Amino acid sequence: MTYVVTDNCVKCKYTDCVEVCPVDCFYEGDNMLVINPDECIDCGVCEPECPADAIKPDAKDRLKWLQINREFAFTWPKITKRKAPLEDADKMNGVPNKFEQFMLEDKKDK
Repeated sequence: MTYVVTDNCVKCKYTDCVEVCPVDCFYEGDNMLVINPDECIDCGVCEPECPADAIKPDAKDRLKWLQINREFAFTWPKITKRKAPLEDADKMNGVPNKFEQFMLEDKKDK
């Protein structure tokens, strides 16, 4: 089992998790982070560090997130140091269905 970043990270992008990851398996997009499931060692130290509660263990109901994390980990750059969250992170924390909105914005940019 690996850990995955879920949609509450979208438009928040807190990076507390990056700072504690012993294997540097986080990747950074414009609006969120993802975990490369092939690099994650399943230690779980990142999960309690996420202020948005966006990191979850992979499970049957999170297969969508496993695929999303894997896909974007191969296109986004690795992040190994903590950064400031996005400007509206506290306001966006907990907003439902953020990933669908993110995908619409991402497609508009292309």
